[in-house]
Amino acid sequence: MASGKFFDEMRGTGDTVREAYETVERWIKATPRRQLMAKRKEAEILFRRMGITFLVYGTSESTERLIPFDIIPRVLTSDEWSIIESGSLQRVRAINAFLKDIYHGQEIIRAGRIPEEAVFTNPKYRPEMQGLDVPGDTYIHITGIDLVRVGERDFYVLEDNLRNPSGVSYMLENREVMMRLFPSLFTGNRIAPVNNYPALLLQNLRAVAPKGVTRPTVAVLTPGIYNSAYFEHVFLADEMGVELVEGQDLFVKDDHVFMRTTHGPVQVDVIYRRVDDDYLDPLAFNADSMLGVPGLLAAYRAGGVTLANAIGTGVADDKAMYTYVPDMIDFYLGEKPILSNVPTWQCRKQDDLAYVLDHLHELVVKEVGGAGGYGMLVGPAASKAEIAHYRERVIDDPANFIAQPTLALSTCPTFTERGVAPRHVDLRPYVLTGTNSTVVPGGLTRVALREGSLVVNSSQGGGTKDTWILRPGRSAGGRS
Repeated sequence: MASGKFFDEMRGTGDTVREAYETVERWIKATPRRQLMAKRKEAEILFRRMGITFLVYGTSESTERLIPFDIIPRVLTSDEWSIIESGSLQRVRAINAFLKDIYHGQEIIRAGRIPEEAVFTNPKYRPEMQGLDVPGDTYIHITGIDLVRVGERDFYVLEDNLRNPSGVSYMLENREVMMRLFPSLFTGNRIAPVNNYPALLLQNLRAVAPKGVTRPTVAVLTPGIYNSAYFEHVFLADEMGVELVEGQDLFVKDDHVFMRTTHGPVQVDVIYRRVDDDYLDPLAFNADSMLGVPGLLAAYRAGGVTLANAIGTGVADDKAMYTYVPDMIDFYLGEKPILSNVPTWQCRKQDDLAYVLDHLHELVVKEVGGAGGYGMLVGPAASKAEIAHYRERVIDDPANFIAQPTLALSTCPTFTERGVAPRHVDLRPYVLTGTNSTVVPGGLTRVALREGSLVVNSSQGGGTKDTWILRPGRSAGGRS
């Protein structure tokens, strides 16, 4: 996994083009550079018309931005996807079992497989969930698993996103734009569809409605227009044909949740919430929150409404708990992990801390609760001053940091100002769970657009690509 030699997903380890990329390679060679540039500009216009933007926090400039879109798709074979799919499903089963366990019998703690303090001192642990049975024992209904590839069949999990995983709207719109701009590219390939995601999401949400509800009403709860993923909230509500609501649109009565409408109150049975735990209910959590619904936790505990994802899932979401997922897979499933974790040093451990401080220039160091590429150190790319400053941060609060080796992320062909060139990528497949779990065959490929950069986050200058999963066989005119 050391940096220096990267797996090229188009050419593998040699000079010949891998079979999965043969169609794409012929297309690149046959298309003049000026035409590719024109198509890239057209894609940007389409995304602007659609209003697909994200909000960048912490800047004094205009913070509403487009995520750059790369017009060359990433291609994975059905065999490669099989590894990702089975490994993702395995992790979701194990993590879901862990969440049920820690809020009930806590067997994994009593067995000594996970330290008690790792759970009960975690700021995302919610004692309010203790003993609460959730519909179908499903805690994580929507999961985004961040993967990187470092070899032919070597995929590693960077992190599990269990609270409010975002980005699926980009996966869907990337495909839509590719089909509009390059319809001929879809000829001769059997590309797995992704456009059924909203219908599948709605089906899974309805499947976990409170007991006795046969025709559940679903709503998407958003913090509002200033949230970085607001476009996605609007998009998914519209695609599912359900109401997009803010906290002020809902109220609780007799342990049920109701939505204010022009025709009077309507009971809401399932809430796909994009509001963090702390802001969901001012009576139970942050009293100053204007985003949540007073009494929502009481209705939830009484079984009057289902929340997706469940309250308290964040305890399994941080970068410290991530290190115990292989233990969860072994403990609950009796299996070996299909997808490996990245080797990780926990700075709260004295020996790990000593190693990390001695090797900061070689490692990637992250805040346990960090996200979006913020607050992390990429040692090989950092200056001596940056390393020295970060060292002080780690020493001041070692439990807040983990460290990992610098991975040799695989590369994919990407259209740049200078032409087609390899750029590093990761992948976020999405797992939907109701009574069963499904991995949508595609996911969000993020690409580091700056040459040599390993940081793919959109907030740090990264872009996205359409992700093709090739189904077995060939079919002229195959569409997704």
